[in-house]
Amino acid sequence: MDVTDRIAKTFHMDDEAWRRHANPWSVWTRFAAVPALLVAVWSRTWIGWWSLLPIGVVVAWLFVNPRAFPPVEHPESWASRGIYGERVWLRDRDRVPPDHRAVLRLLVLLGLVAFGLIVWGLVALRVWPTVFGATVLILAQLWRIDRFTRLWENARPGAAGGAGAATR
Repeated sequence: MDVTDRIAKTFHMDDEAWRRHANPWSVWTRFAAVPALLVAVWSRTWIGWWSLLPIGVVVAWLFVNPRAFPPVEHPESWASRGIYGERVWLRDRDRVPPDHRAVLRLLVLLGLVAFGLIVWGLVALRVWPTVFGATVLILAQLWRIDRFTRLWENARPGAAGGAGAATR
């Protein structure tokens, strides 16, 4: 089990949750949660322990988000196809081409390094590692979604050489 599997299990992602998470509103509002969480954590310098309130709101939103929007049955947008591709990745990695696996592993590693920079920046109250880490994290996540989009386009039912069974 890798980081992606653990995250999916933490969020209790069933088939309905994945279809709802594939809604572009879900994808883009999760990205918006990154700067909101950074500001919420940083706010401890301004409002002390009261900062736990905005932190709690953002964390709660991250758990509610995958179920907050209407489901997408037929992914057409880039974000929706990316989430459907992520589902393929989680269900049957053996059907994922080796080049996709290598890039996705690299992007998870890049995301972990970025997360480390964010933590360092937030603990030390340093702007550059916080902003740089958040930028790298978001760019890595966008690249992951792009790779998952390509994966979905190759694996979806009806695609030439597709792995439709991987999505069931």
